[in-house]
Amino acid sequence: MALHFELVTPEKLIRSEDVHMVVVPGTEGDFGVLEGHAPVMSTIRDDALTVYKTEGGQPEEIQVRGGFAEVGDAGLTVLAEKVEG
Repeated sequence: MALHFELVTPEKLIRSEDVHMVVVPGTEGDFGVLEGHAPVMSTIRDDALTVYKTEGGQPEEIQVRGGFAEVGDAGLTVLAEKVEG
């Protein structure tokens, strides 16, 4: 099973792919999202999303600046004000 992950800015869709897990820098603390995660919505702080494409694989960090993260039936969507790098 895989988690569908989308990263979006006001300008464009940055990423849309199936991954193993994403660690989101929530304003109340980091939280990991796997397939089947309970629905949740959170604001995010300026920091890095950590994306694991496969279980046990090397993580990729994506710097984000502000925004929201929503976990729902379709997976994880991160609406970032800005993505760096």
